[in-house]
Amino acid sequence: MSKVAWIGLGVMGYPMAGHLKANGHDVTVYNRTRAKADKWVTEHGGSIGETPAKAAAGADFVFTCVGNDDDLRAVTLGPDGFYQWMKPGALHIDHTTASAEIARELYGIAKNEGAGALDAPVSGGQAGAENGKLTVMVGGEDAEFAKAKPVIACFAQAVNLIGPSGAGQLTKMVNQICIAGLIQGLAEALNFGMRAGLDMEKVIATISKGAAQSWQMENRWETMISGKFDYGFAVDWVRKDFGICFDEARRNGASLPVTALVDQFYAEVQEMGGRRWDTSSLIARLNNGLTE
Repeated sequence: MSKVAWIGLGVMGYPMAGHLKANGHDVTVYNRTRAKADKWVTEHGGSIGETPAKAAAGADFVFTCVGNDDDLRAVTLGPDGFYQWMKPGALHIDHTTASAEIARELYGIAKNEGAGALDAPVSGGQAGAENGKLTVMVGGEDAEFAKAKPVIACFAQAVNLIGPSGAGQLTKMVNQICIAGLIQGLAEALNFGMRAGLDMEKVIATISKGAAQSWQMENRWETMISGKFDYGFAVDWVRKDFGICFDEARRNGASLPVTALVDQFYAEVQEMGGRRWDTSSLIARLNNGLTE
Protein backbone atom coordinates (compact mmCIF):
# COMPACT_ATOMS: atom_id res chain seq x y z
CA MET A 1 0.00 0.00 0.00
CA SER A 2 1.09 3.58 -0.66
CA LYS A 3 2.05 6.44 1.62
CA VAL A 4 -0.57 9.11 0.93
CA ALA A 5 -1.05 12.73 1.97
CA TRP A 6 -4.54 14.22 1.82
CA ILE A 7 -4.93 18.00 1.95
CA GLY A 8 -8.45 19.41 2.38
CA LEU A 9 -11.08 17.67 4.50
CA GLY A 10 -14.25 19.38 3.34
CA VAL A 11 -17.59 17.82 2.49
CA MET A 12 -15.96 15.85 -0.34
CA GLY A 13 -12.41 15.36 0.87
CA TYR A 14 -13.29 14.01 4.31
CA PRO A 15 -15.01 10.81 3.07
CA MET A 16 -12.68 10.42 0.08
CA ALA A 17 -9.65 10.32 2.36
CA GLY A 18 -11.52 7.86 4.57
CA HIS A 19 -11.90 5.43 1.67
CA LEU A 20 -8.13 5.50 1.11
CA LYS A 21 -7.49 4.62 4.76
CA ALA A 22 -10.14 1.90 4.67
CA ASN A 23 -8.34 0.37 1.69
CA GLY A 24 -5.10 0.05 3.60
CA HIS A 25 -3.17 3.13 2.54
CA ASP A 26 -0.98 4.98 5.04
CA VAL A 27 -2.73 8.38 5.15
CA THR A 28 -1.54 11.66 6.61
CA VAL A 29 -4.07 14.50 6.49
CA TYR A 30 -3.91 18.28 6.62
CA ASN A 31 -6.82 20.67 6.96
CA ARG A 32 -6.77 24.43 7.40
CA THR A 33 -9.12 24.03 10.40
CA ARG A 34 -7.23 21.66 12.71
CA ALA A 35 -10.36 20.38 14.47
CA LYS A 36 -11.53 18.71 11.27
CA ALA A 37 -8.21 16.86 10.94
CA ASP A 38 -8.39 15.79 14.58
CA LYS A 39 -11.88 14.44 14.04
CA TRP A 40 -10.81 12.55 10.90
CA VAL A 41 -7.87 10.87 12.65
CA THR A 42 -10.05 9.93 15.62
CA GLU A 43 -12.51 8.32 13.24
CA HIS A 44 -10.15 6.71 10.73
CA GLY A 45 -6.68 6.54 12.21
CA GLY A 46 -3.68 7.81 10.29
CA SER A 47 -1.77 10.94 11.22
CA ILE A 48 -1.87 14.73 10.92
CA GLY A 49 0.58 17.01 9.17
CA GLU A 50 0.94 20.46 10.74
CA THR A 51 1.34 22.06 7.30
CA PRO A 52 0.74 20.89 3.72
CA ALA A 53 4.50 20.48 3.32
CA LYS A 54 4.82 18.32 6.45
CA ALA A 55 1.81 16.22 5.47
CA ALA A 56 3.31 15.53 2.05
CA ALA A 57 6.82 14.70 3.25
CA GLY A 58 7.79 11.28 1.89
CA ALA A 59 4.38 10.65 0.33
CA ASP A 60 3.98 8.66 -2.88
CA PHE A 61 0.69 10.43 -3.68
CA VAL A 62 -0.42 13.86 -2.52
CA PHE A 63 -4.14 14.51 -2.95
CA THR A 64 -5.68 17.97 -2.77
CA CYS A 65 -9.36 18.82 -2.51
CA VAL A 66 -9.68 22.50 -1.64
CA GLY A 67 -11.90 25.43 -2.59
CA ASN A 68 -10.52 27.28 -5.60
CA ASP A 69 -7.40 28.35 -7.51
CA ASP A 70 -6.16 30.59 -4.71
CA ASP A 71 -6.53 27.84 -2.10
CA LEU A 72 -4.79 25.39 -4.40
CA ARG A 73 -1.92 27.76 -5.04
CA ALA A 74 -1.54 28.34 -1.30
CA VAL A 75 -1.20 24.65 -0.38
CA THR A 76 1.11 23.87 -3.30
CA LEU A 77 3.27 26.96 -3.81
CA GLY A 78 2.73 29.07 -0.67
CA PRO A 79 5.19 29.38 2.25
CA ASP A 80 3.97 26.05 3.67
CA GLY A 81 3.22 24.56 0.26
CA PHE A 82 4.29 21.03 -0.52
CA TYR A 83 5.63 21.32 -4.07
CA GLN A 84 9.19 22.11 -3.03
CA TRP A 85 9.11 19.14 -0.64
CA MET A 86 7.68 16.40 -2.84
CA LYS A 87 10.02 13.47 -3.15
CA PRO A 88 11.25 12.53 -6.65
CA GLY A 89 8.62 10.50 -8.47
CA ALA A 90 5.79 11.59 -6.17
CA LEU A 91 2.47 12.37 -7.81
CA HIS A 92 0.10 15.23 -7.01
CA ILE A 93 -3.55 14.39 -7.73
CA ASP A 94 -5.82 17.40 -7.53
CA HIS A 95 -9.56 16.88 -7.02
CA THR A 96 -10.33 20.59 -6.66
CA THR A 97 -12.65 22.07 -9.27
CA ALA A 98 -10.28 24.75 -10.50
CA SER A 99 -9.16 26.39 -13.74
CA ALA A 100 -7.35 24.60 -16.54
CA GLU A 101 -4.72 27.32 -16.30
CA ILE A 102 -3.64 26.43 -12.77
CA ALA A 103 -3.71 22.73 -13.67
CA ARG A 104 -1.20 23.35 -16.46
CA GLU A 105 0.87 25.66 -14.25
CA LEU A 106 1.18 23.06 -11.49
CA TYR A 107 1.92 20.31 -14.01
CA GLY A 108 4.90 22.29 -15.30
CA ILE A 109 6.22 23.09 -11.84
CA ALA A 110 5.84 19.50 -10.66
CA LYS A 111 7.85 18.31 -13.65
CA ASN A 112 10.61 20.75 -12.80
CA GLU A 113 10.66 19.31 -9.27
CA GLY A 114 11.03 15.74 -10.58
CA ALA A 115 7.45 14.87 -9.62
CA GLY A 116 4.13 14.62 -11.48
CA ALA A 117 0.67 16.16 -11.43
CA LEU A 118 -2.82 15.17 -12.54
CA ASP A 119 -5.87 17.43 -12.56
CA ALA A 120 -8.70 15.13 -11.51
CA PRO A 121 -11.96 16.92 -10.62
CA VAL A 122 -14.89 14.76 -9.60
CA SER A 123 -18.63 14.47 -10.14
CA GLY A 124 -21.15 12.70 -7.94
CA GLY A 125 -21.58 15.07 -5.02
CA GLN A 126 -21.41 14.38 -1.33
CA ALA A 127 -23.31 11.11 -1.65
CA GLY A 128 -20.89 9.88 -4.29
CA ALA A 129 -17.94 10.74 -2.07
CA GLU A 130 -19.44 9.03 0.96
CA ASN A 131 -20.39 5.90 -0.99
CA GLY A 132 -17.15 5.71 -2.98
CA LYS A 133 -19.04 6.12 -6.27
CA LEU A 134 -17.53 9.26 -7.77
CA THR A 135 -16.75 9.87 -11.43
CA VAL A 136 -13.24 11.25 -11.92
CA MET A 137 -12.15 13.06 -15.09
CA VAL A 138 -8.38 13.31 -15.43
CA GLY A 139 -5.86 15.41 -17.32
CA GLY A 140 -2.21 14.38 -17.49
CA GLU A 141 0.22 11.79 -18.80
CA ASP A 142 -0.62 8.15 -19.54
CA ALA A 143 2.05 6.67 -17.26
CA GLU A 144 1.13 8.83 -14.29
CA PHE A 145 -2.57 8.12 -14.80
CA ALA A 146 -1.87 4.38 -14.82
CA LYS A 147 0.03 4.75 -11.55
CA ALA A 148 -2.74 6.76 -9.89
CA LYS A 149 -5.83 4.97 -11.17
CA PRO A 150 -5.84 2.05 -8.68
CA VAL A 151 -5.54 4.50 -5.78
CA ILE A 152 -8.25 6.84 -7.06
CA ALA A 153 -10.48 3.79 -7.57
CA CYS A 154 -10.78 3.50 -3.78
CA PHE A 155 -13.50 6.18 -3.95
CA ALA A 156 -14.57 6.17 -7.60
CA GLN A 157 -16.77 4.07 -9.85
CA ALA A 158 -15.31 5.59 -13.02
CA VAL A 159 -11.84 7.05 -13.58
CA ASN A 160 -11.01 8.21 -17.11
CA LEU A 161 -8.00 9.95 -18.63
CA ILE A 162 -9.42 12.60 -20.98
CA GLY A 163 -6.25 14.18 -22.36
CA PRO A 164 -3.18 16.22 -21.40
CA SER A 165 -2.87 18.51 -18.40
CA GLY A 166 -5.94 20.73 -18.05
CA ALA A 167 -8.28 18.32 -19.83
CA GLY A 168 -9.74 17.09 -16.54
CA GLN A 169 -10.72 20.59 -15.49
CA LEU A 170 -12.13 21.39 -18.93
CA THR A 171 -14.24 18.23 -18.77
CA LYS A 172 -15.59 19.27 -15.35
CA MET A 173 -16.63 22.56 -16.96
CA VAL A 174 -18.53 20.61 -19.63
CA ASN A 175 -20.17 18.62 -16.84
CA GLN A 176 -21.30 21.75 -14.98
CA ILE A 177 -22.62 23.39 -18.15
CA CYS A 178 -24.69 20.28 -18.90
CA ILE A 179 -26.17 20.23 -15.41
CA ALA A 180 -27.13 23.93 -15.41
CA GLY A 181 -29.84 23.73 -18.04
CA LEU A 182 -30.93 20.26 -16.97
CA ILE A 183 -31.77 21.28 -13.38
CA GLN A 184 -33.54 24.43 -14.53
CA GLY A 185 -35.62 22.43 -16.99
CA LEU A 186 -36.53 19.91 -14.29
CA ALA A 187 -37.44 22.73 -11.88
CA GLU A 188 -39.73 24.34 -14.45
CA ALA A 189 -41.35 21.02 -15.32
CA LEU A 190 -42.05 20.07 -11.71
CA ASN A 191 -43.42 23.52 -10.93
CA PHE A 192 -45.65 23.37 -14.02
CA GLY A 193 -46.99 19.92 -13.10
CA MET A 194 -47.71 20.97 -9.52
CA ARG A 195 -49.56 24.10 -10.65
CA ALA A 196 -51.54 21.95 -13.08
CA GLY A 197 -52.68 19.77 -10.19
CA LEU A 198 -51.05 16.58 -11.44
CA ASP A 199 -50.08 13.64 -9.24
CA MET A 200 -46.32 14.17 -9.59
CA GLU A 201 -45.42 10.71 -8.35
CA LYS A 202 -47.38 9.21 -11.24
CA VAL A 203 -45.97 11.78 -13.65
CA ILE A 204 -42.35 10.99 -12.73
CA ALA A 205 -42.97 7.23 -12.71
CA THR A 206 -44.13 7.61 -16.31
CA ILE A 207 -41.80 10.17 -17.89
CA SER A 208 -38.68 8.87 -16.15
CA LYS A 209 -38.95 5.79 -18.36
CA GLY A 210 -38.71 7.91 -21.51
CA ALA A 211 -36.56 10.62 -23.08
CA ALA A 212 -36.97 13.01 -20.12
CA GLN A 213 -35.11 10.66 -17.76
CA SER A 214 -32.02 11.98 -15.94
CA TRP A 215 -30.06 11.37 -12.76
CA GLN A 216 -31.41 14.61 -11.39
CA MET A 217 -34.98 13.51 -12.06
CA GLU A 218 -34.51 10.11 -10.47
CA ASN A 219 -32.73 11.41 -7.39
CA ARG A 220 -34.07 14.92 -6.78
CA TRP A 221 -37.68 15.26 -7.97
CA GLU A 222 -39.23 14.31 -4.65
CA THR A 223 -37.00 16.51 -2.51
CA MET A 224 -37.44 19.38 -4.97
CA ILE A 225 -41.23 19.43 -4.67
CA SER A 226 -40.89 19.01 -0.89
CA GLY A 227 -38.60 22.02 -0.64
CA LYS A 228 -35.71 20.04 0.86
CA PHE A 229 -32.37 21.26 -0.42
CA ASP A 230 -29.68 19.79 1.83
CA TYR A 231 -28.70 16.83 -0.34
CA GLY A 232 -25.59 17.85 -2.19
CA PHE A 233 -23.57 20.47 -4.05
CA ALA A 234 -24.15 23.98 -2.67
CA VAL A 235 -25.33 26.99 -4.67
CA ASP A 236 -22.23 28.98 -3.65
CA TRP A 237 -20.04 26.24 -5.10
CA VAL A 238 -21.86 25.91 -8.39
CA ARG A 239 -21.66 29.66 -8.93
CA LYS A 240 -17.90 29.44 -8.31
CA ASP A 241 -17.72 26.69 -10.93
CA PHE A 242 -19.78 28.72 -13.40
CA GLY A 243 -17.32 31.57 -12.97
CA ILE A 244 -14.52 29.24 -14.04
CA CYS A 245 -16.61 28.18 -17.07
CA PHE A 246 -17.25 31.80 -18.07
CA ASP A 247 -13.55 32.67 -17.80
CA GLU A 248 -12.63 29.74 -20.03
CA ALA A 249 -15.42 30.56 -22.50
CA ARG A 250 -14.05 34.08 -22.89
CA ARG A 251 -10.71 32.53 -23.81
CA ASN A 252 -12.00 29.91 -26.25
CA GLY A 253 -14.89 31.86 -27.76
CA ALA A 254 -17.68 29.55 -26.59
CA SER A 255 -21.17 30.96 -26.02
CA LEU A 256 -22.94 30.04 -22.77
CA PRO A 257 -26.24 31.95 -22.77
CA VAL A 258 -28.28 29.33 -20.90
CA THR A 259 -25.59 28.81 -18.28
CA ALA A 260 -25.36 32.58 -17.78
CA LEU A 261 -29.12 32.78 -17.27
CA VAL A 262 -29.14 29.89 -14.80
CA ASP A 263 -26.24 31.52 -12.96
CA GLN A 264 -28.45 34.58 -12.42
CA PHE A 265 -31.26 32.35 -11.17
CA TYR A 266 -28.83 30.91 -8.63
CA ALA A 267 -27.97 34.48 -7.61
CA GLU A 268 -31.66 34.92 -6.80
CA VAL A 269 -31.59 31.73 -4.74
CA GLN A 270 -28.63 33.13 -2.79
CA GLU A 271 -30.65 36.29 -2.09
CA MET A 272 -33.44 34.05 -0.76
CA GLY A 273 -30.99 32.70 1.82
CA GLY A 274 -30.07 29.60 -0.14
CA ARG A 275 -26.29 29.96 -0.38
CA ARG A 276 -25.81 26.50 1.16
CA TRP A 277 -28.85 24.86 -0.40
CA ASP A 278 -28.05 22.23 -3.00
CA THR A 279 -28.32 22.96 -6.72
CA SER A 280 -31.82 21.51 -7.03
CA SER A 281 -33.03 24.61 -5.15
CA LEU A 282 -33.63 26.37 -8.47
CA ILE A 283 -37.24 25.29 -8.01
CA ALA A 284 -37.54 27.44 -4.86
CA ARG A 285 -37.69 30.67 -6.86
CA LEU A 286 -40.58 29.22 -8.91
CA ASN A 287 -42.57 27.78 -6.01
CA ASN A 288 -43.29 30.98 -4.12
CA GLY A 289 -46.92 30.88 -3.03
CA LEU A 290 -47.35 27.29 -4.21
CA THR A 291 -48.22 24.42 -1.90
CA GLU A 292 -48.03 20.77 -2.87
